[in-house]
Amino acid sequence: MLNGKKIVVIMPAYNAEKTLKKTFDEIPHEIVDEVILTDDGSLDKTVAVSKMLNIKTFMHEKNRGYGANQKTCYEQALKAGADIAVMLHPDYQYKPSLIGEMSELIANGTYDIVLGSRILGGDALKRNMPLYKYLSNRVFTFIENVMIGENLSEYHTGYRAFSKEVLKTLPILENSDDFVFDNQILLQALYFKFRIGEISCPASFNKDASTISLRKSIKYGWEILAAICKYMLVKHNLAKSSMFNESGRKLV
Repeated sequence: MLNGKKIVVIMPAYNAEKTLKKTFDEIPHEIVDEVILTDDGSLDKTVAVSKMLNIKTFMHEKNRGYGANQKTCYEQALKAGADIAVMLHPDYQYKPSLIGEMSELIANGTYDIVLGSRILGGDALKRNMPLYKYLSNRVFTFIENVMIGENLSEYHTGYRAFSKEVLKTLPILENSDDFVFDNQILLQALYFKFRIGEISCPASFNKDASTISLRKSIKYGWEILAAICKYMLVKHNLAKSSMFNESGRKLV
């Protein structure tokens, strides 16, 4: 715990057999109260490794998508009594040691959400981030910042910490089951005026780190643009959307 806040690490997993143990071992267990893994229909031994490590494990019988995996993760975190839920991918792309720093910024009331940014440090390309992914990250982040008037370094990191108030307030179940979920939940947080902070997170793009194909990246890009447009229309009272409505479907 930090400042009396229960910290739960959630791990949305898909074919993470090779990197799960290494990621889990570097979690600062002295402050983390519980670790939860949701397996999204992996084809390898991810579930077996998770259970061997005594991680509380939930399974989707078939692959439902990255967004659907997160929905299950956050739901289970709230059921476990989390005050702070930290999403850590089990592919060892992100530094588990930063969990404490990210959680502290929420526990002390500075932010409601903290992102581990791969861009702030300025060395993403040196750490083997694919060029097309880096360029698309910068382009879409620039577009979003200009359109919605924010100044985040990236909207696409998978390393995130949330207060329970955020997870209980946002109509998360209205979001996509696919990769654009990551973008939608941040747009929701901004719409509902939650405070978002960032810290620099040197990322490791090792051969076992998860990534999406160029084709899926293009699809993701179009979905981001659609989400931004929906956000802007709703914000300026030109349209309505359950994704930005207090009565939208929530986790609890």
